[in-house]
Amino acid sequence: MKQRTTSGRRRAATAAAGALALTGAMLATQSATAAPASPGTDGLTAVSAGRLAHHVESALLGRTAGSYYDRGANKLVVNVVDNGAADAVRDSGAEPRLVKHSMAQLNAARQELKAKASIPGTAWSMDPVTNKIVVKADRTVTGERLAKLSKVVRGLGDTAVLKTTPGRFRPLIAGGDAIWGSSARCSLGFNVTVGGQPYFLTAGHCGNAVSNWSDQQGGSDIGVTEASTFPGHDYALVRYVADVDHPSAVDTYDGSSQPISGAGYATVGEQVQRSGSTTGVYGGQVTGLNATVTYQEGQVDGLIDTTVCAEPGDSGGSLFDGGTALGLTSGGSGDCSSGGETFFQPVPDALNAYGAQIG
Repeated sequence: MKQRTTSGRRRAATAAAGALALTGAMLATQSATAAPASPGTDGLTAVSAGRLAHHVESALLGRTAGSYYDRGANKLVVNVVDNGAADAVRDSGAEPRLVKHSMAQLNAARQELKAKASIPGTAWSMDPVTNKIVVKADRTVTGERLAKLSKVVRGLGDTAVLKTTPGRFRPLIAGGDAIWGSSARCSLGFNVTVGGQPYFLTAGHCGNAVSNWSDQQGGSDIGVTEASTFPGHDYALVRYVADVDHPSAVDTYDGSSQPISGAGYATVGEQVQRSGSTTGVYGGQVTGLNATVTYQEGQVDGLIDTTVCAEPGDSGGSLFDGGTALGLTSGGSGDCSSGGETFFQPVPDALNAYGAQIG
């Protein structure tokens, strides 16, 4: 008989959803089957805007400088620096916006930061609304390290701006509940299959810490870590070794679940939700993409920056918009009492790395 987890234990299996492991245009095509959030008026949903942004930025090969979702008008705004690119953006169905800094200039600023200011407790991401790189320093960056960071940011002129945050950037791993290892607790992200066999995704720093996973503390194994990457990226692949439920759904911690039918790319301005074993479900907004975070344990690139809160133990949990899988909880600062900032590993990156698909 198939084992069915119950109560809090079942959340480890049901706090998951599959996502499509395809590349390029195939990923965009399959993601179109994901259940989109309905816009308030006629126009693009945030999910469809994410697909369009990926298509436009790929087609224009560096001639854009980021994009964001205008929730009021339900449209995608794409930054450009020349009229030719603006015409191409307009033809795609998005709205072009002429800005000062090109993507090449913004990327050069990012590389300068990486070379000279990779200080634990810092993070930076591109803000397409201000057309700048937003650099953040947590409360541990003080004295000479803060002075060094400030000098580097000043040297970047008006391409970057420095902000401070009262919390501490950290991976959100803990000991205790949900999916357990001998030394850590995390959250299951999305159920996937590889070669027709059941697996799940979680955070790489969780996979680095734990080889064998259980759905109850001290219980028998339900999964074993087969691959894990952290730092650099933050994703891990765990193979089920027990006959437990593994639905394509995210636990919404209200007695129900959100079916997941595909993976997609997050868009700045998108309203999103996160599910995690410590705090349940919380929402917020995407504020930046391709974020770089330097934790004490190492640097991770390519993350989604959000205003969603999270706490230790939520690591690896699901970031989603309706039926679309977007990210895996990596780390952040703050908590769900006072508010916070959380970074997520994009799901398409993990799927592509492992050749996984919705399960």
